[in-house]
Amino acid sequence: MKILVTGYTGQLGYDIVHQGLQLGLNMVGIGSKDIDITNKEAVFQYVNKVKPEAIIHCAAYTAVDKAEDDKDTCQHVNVNGTNNLAEAAKEINAKFMYISTDYVFSGEGQTPFKESDETSPIGHYGRTKLEGEEVVKKLLNKWFIIRISWVFGINGNNFVKTMLRLGETRDELNVVGDQVGSPTYTSDLAKLLIEMIKTDKYGIYHASNEGFCSWADFAQEIFRQANIKVKVNSISTEEYPTRAVRPKNSRMSKQKLIDNGFKPLPKWQDSVERYLKQLTQEVK
Repeated sequence: MKILVTGYTGQLGYDIVHQGLQLGLNMVGIGSKDIDITNKEAVFQYVNKVKPEAIIHCAAYTAVDKAEDDKDTCQHVNVNGTNNLAEAAKEINAKFMYISTDYVFSGEGQTPFKESDETSPIGHYGRTKLEGEEVVKKLLNKWFIIRISWVFGINGNNFVKTMLRLGETRDELNVVGDQVGSPTYTSDLAKLLIEMIKTDKYGIYHASNEGFCSWADFAQEIFRQANIKVKVNSISTEEYPTRAVRPKNSRMSKQKLIDNGFKPLPKWQDSVERYLKQLTQEVK
């Protein structure tokens, strides 16, 4: 199977390509330097040349705070770029997998959001990702929409790497404790997405590692497993203001994965353990 993966230079795209190669699949990974997805002609030309059987669209404008001030660029990448790729996929009858986000929801309450729940994004980034979802549903028949959260992987910056870096020089940190979600290891997620793209079990899914925690809980677990002595002070969202509003509830139900015969991802604590080992091996 030939799979085109956008956003190859990001955390998830990188892992999808490498997992696919290990499984003997024909993987083609592209980043923004290879192709500008907002250029329709360039997208059509490239997709028609490569002729993949499936496209996994990971590329996105993900700078949540910056998006509030750079709305046009965020819109072009997340909506127009998705539209161009979806139209190109339709032309060659390729399966299409769109990577979305927990930010399409309101972030209110404490109940895990189901795939069928009403969407109500609270920021520009979330709005553009939701518009991307609508584009995919409108244009295509063979589509997957995968909503993910709190990702960390080997290729790029993430919360785990930030905590480890701060832990080298600080003995105390303030971390938000009233935003709750599921940390997600891109290596685990990549395996699931490749398994899914081989099927015709189309639709909207939520995919993240099992279990919920706050950012403060997440930080404490990172330091515990890395054997770094840092005191984590749990603070409120209001005490850590950001340009874009963050959802307090990023819990998502993954029941649909199970109902369709897919195995849930491991617990997030287990994924942190394996990720820290991977980081250690990369340094050697």
